[in-house]
Amino acid sequence: AGSFQVSKQFSESGEVYRNPTEVQMSQIVLPCHANHCGELSVGQLLKWMDSTACLSGRKGSGKLSHVHTNTSPSFTSSMEVGILVTCEDLYTDRQWKVCHAFATFAARRTEAGKVQLKQVIAHTQMEQMEYSLAAERRRMRLIHAEIITDLLSSSTAQLECQEYQDAVAAERTRVESVELVLPPHANHQVSTFGGQIMAWMENVATIAASRLCNAHPTLRSIDMFHFRGPSHIGDRLVLKAIVNNAFKHSMEVGVCAEAYQGGEPLRHINSAFMTFEVLDSDRKPCTLPRIRPEPVDGKRRFQEAIARKKIRLDRKYIISCKQTEVPLSVPWDPSNQMYLSYNNVSALKLMDNRNNWVLASEKNKVRLYTLEENQMLCFKVEMNVRVSAEQTFHLLSDLRRRMEWDRHYEECEVINQADEEDTIYRVATPSVTKGGKGKDFILLASRRKPCDSRDPYLIALRSVTLPTHPPTEEYTRGEVLCAGFTIWEESSSVTKITYYNQATPGVLPYISTDIAGLSSSFYSAFSACSQFLLANKDSLAALPPSVL
Repeated sequence: AGSFQVSKQFSESGEVYRNPTEVQMSQIVLPCHANHCGELSVGQLLKWMDSTACLSGRKGSGKLSHVHTNTSPSFTSSMEVGILVTCEDLYTDRQWKVCHAFATFAARRTEAGKVQLKQVIAHTQMEQMEYSLAAERRRMRLIHAEIITDLLSSSTAQLECQEYQDAVAAERTRVESVELVLPPHANHQVSTFGGQIMAWMENVATIAASRLCNAHPTLRSIDMFHFRGPSHIGDRLVLKAIVNNAFKHSMEVGVCAEAYQGGEPLRHINSAFMTFEVLDSDRKPCTLPRIRPEPVDGKRRFQEAIARKKIRLDRKYIISCKQTEVPLSVPWDPSNQMYLSYNNVSALKLMDNRNNWVLASEKNKVRLYTLEENQMLCFKVEMNVRVSAEQTFHLLSDLRRRMEWDRHYEECEVINQADEEDTIYRVATPSVTKGGKGKDFILLASRRKPCDSRDPYLIALRSVTLPTHPPTEEYTRGEVLCAGFTIWEESSSVTKITYYNQATPGVLPYISTDIAGLSSSFYSAFSACSQFLLANKDSLAALPPSVL
């Protein structure tokens, strides 16, 4: 027994301000909501999450939102809603986080076409950061399928099906169920509740998983519910599930929902991939049997499950990397580019959102700030220039041009042009001690234009590793955890530039005397940067071909 809360929250704890789209739902977990272990069933949890997210979406849009994808702002005809689930013990006041999810809603089309949602206005710095990160998540969702396809085509040998002696035939795990959509399952527009469909899908997926392990499985994660279309009262929903692949301690179940009414053909309305584990009496994951895929289509599902598992592991590793871990950089390859880029940009946005910076030094309106928190030292340098924000962005985006104003950039070359927004550079810097080795860095530069007028241009930098560029004897390999520029348009001709760096052992020697107040070399560097920008403020060479 306990209470359950779902809310959409952006403001920090203790703030008086409350976001007008925020919705909180509190529920008592009763025996009818529980599974065989006495725990809240996932199906019930999904229904509560969907109801709360729908209410928040309607508050934000002023219109009814229908099609949504589990994966906060409005874009043009869609919006993202953040969902946080916490639980509390009514007897001890202990609270804990259950899960965190994002739902994307699209307004229903009318005869006139797509409905344009009103722009959500950020009222706090925290909200603006959340809205900006939502745009990054949208970018990831849009290219997710492309990443899977690329990974499958480039890693065919690694994804081959292996024969295991005691493997379970995938066909044995196949489950099919039919549900009739009744009035209690639908909203006032007779469309089936999304949470109800998700609950039915989770039910058949759990049955499929239990057929592989002959035990009660535990759902660990859901890889994107994708609603392709609505269903209505009177529809029959055909729910199908099958284990796509089994790994040592987890399995992936693919599940889809199709709808029909009368003699109509089946309509594919939803699909998802769910990851399950089986826990022993000590809550430790059990070893699972291997799966033997069906010929043809089963082999495709088997290989795609491996690709999705790799992406999940890459994402988990990238997000969990801490400054105390060595090395700080993570391997880059096309399969994790999307998450590395997201992590790169979001880390810089989080640093930009901090408000407890301390002014360490100022010279001729170039300001150096520091921030010490949790044994971590960050610094930022801030100045204004009389150059347009867009031109400043294009001039600073190409790190090769940084050699024109930053004496610490001795060499800089492009070693991988991942796409229009992400480039990998090798940067060499001179030694800070006489006779010592210089340092070199392999840096991922992620560039972003503003989402709206309240968002800056952004150039985020972090270290990555590439097998084609290992450390050499000539240089000591340095690492950057989080660095980059935010570029704010103060007016049509004045721009505020802020450079951030989360100091690592590889970076600290270059700026320690400035932070200690023993030097003002930061001023010299950024004064040179200002002169460089002014000298090139009308240069067409700085602009990409699409602008010319």
